[in-house]
Amino acid sequence: MSIKSNLALVFARQIKKRVYSWAYNPYKTQDNVFNYLIKNGRATVYGKEHQFEHIKSYKDFKNQVPIHDYEGLKPYIQQILDGKSDVLWKGKPKYFAKTAGTTSGAKYIPITKDSMPTHIKAARNALLFYIANTENADFVDGKMIFLQGSPVLNVTAGVKTGRLSGIVAHYVPSYLQKNRLPSWETNCIDDWETKVTHIIDETVDQDMTVISGIPSWVQMYFEKLNEKTGKTISELFPNFNFFIYGGVNFEPYKSKFESLIGKKIDYVELYPASEGFIAYQDTLTEKGMLLLLDGGIFYEFIPAKEFYDKDPTRISLRDVQMGVNYVLILNTNAGLWGYNIGDTIEFTSLQPHRIKVTGRIKHFISAFGEHVIAKEVEQALQESLAGTPYTISEFTVAPQVNPAKGLPYHEWFIEFDKAPDQLDNFAQRVDKSMQNQNSYYKDLIEGKVLCPLIITPVKKGGFHAYMKSIGKFGGQNKIPQLSDNRKIARVLENYKI
Repeated sequence: MSIKSNLALVFARQIKKRVYSWAYNPYKTQDNVFNYLIKNGRATVYGKEHQFEHIKSYKDFKNQVPIHDYEGLKPYIQQILDGKSDVLWKGKPKYFAKTAGTTSGAKYIPITKDSMPTHIKAARNALLFYIANTENADFVDGKMIFLQGSPVLNVTAGVKTGRLSGIVAHYVPSYLQKNRLPSWETNCIDDWETKVTHIIDETVDQDMTVISGIPSWVQMYFEKLNEKTGKTISELFPNFNFFIYGGVNFEPYKSKFESLIGKKIDYVELYPASEGFIAYQDTLTEKGMLLLLDGGIFYEFIPAKEFYDKDPTRISLRDVQMGVNYVLILNTNAGLWGYNIGDTIEFTSLQPHRIKVTGRIKHFISAFGEHVIAKEVEQALQESLAGTPYTISEFTVAPQVNPAKGLPYHEWFIEFDKAPDQLDNFAQRVDKSMQNQNSYYKDLIEGKVLCPLIITPVKKGGFHAYMKSIGKFGGQNKIPQLSDNRKIARVLENYKI
């Protein structure tokens, strides 16, 4: 081991011990964050309007602070865009993370001087946990690639603005700069296909040891490397032993990845969001990611099945239970209060608190009251692919409410890399898993309201063509894996086999 890797190992052990000191003291940790947030929020426009000076407990907080989505906080964001200070958090944001909105165009998510370090520390600690768990830091001497958005930042109302991954690119520590790829110039390329071509040229003959990104786009990078060289990824990069990812459930893509890589490797999952770094994988043996309780975020949870009720249950970490699908609510040192990030999670452990992302509260199918969620479709596909040679590149599910003939059904658009010989048999396995998981769906099938699901194979490159058509090709963009309408399905019909 080099001096750098030896030092990294020592530091990793220290960080692991430090993190677990708060992870196994969760309620005090969250109480401290809560008090810190309320204290700093009192002098803000939001804090004054919601009487933070009278908040002495979490019960008080729930009485004063409603649940918001971006639209609910948009008037306050607009005040910041108009140049006002101390609106949601003290001073002005250091950055705006710009994301695509679904109802009102672009979203401007504030990142403050206080919240920015939590993004950097969490990403660093995820790597350090891997080192501590494997007792191996040799990868720090190799090259690392992070497939991300452009680091070029614009200015909005005096605030630097860009994609979160592009903002974070400005904070790569100096001791990793020599190891980091691609080059700054390549990272600034906007067109994704051009960017990937340049990345391949810069990395094909390098000692790549760490690769990170959203699985679908890393898969494209791997495929193009394979096309260029005729070699597997492990042949090109023999010291590449772990992949860092976030944003989607990786399991449905895993077999495809391993065929491209040519060997089994370790996988480290992260849960970063523009609104805050929420969790990372702290172990290679237990399910779930460690919920970051000391990172300037006070968490709340609403059972997903109650979310659209008039008065849903709203709880703190003290009252969470295993096996319940919760909508995740954030209160942050970037000034997001009662903020519905839109994700649903489930706890996999309560000592320490680990979570898995189960989907999006707005991404479900309930055209007939079945309320199918992302977790269920992902698990059905994962179970059906297990033990088979079949692999997929991408998929999404939509209801077909008005078929040309017969009963309505759920239509699964799947881009296979290696397709089943008997597609109907594969569809039956997927449908059986869906019925086992979702009793409402099963009742609709048995009651002849729905017929079993139908799989529509998509031509290779069809999903990429869809993403291009909506201007979201590459980077940190993700395809919704299910929706309650046929907006995506109507486009994919043009690419079916």
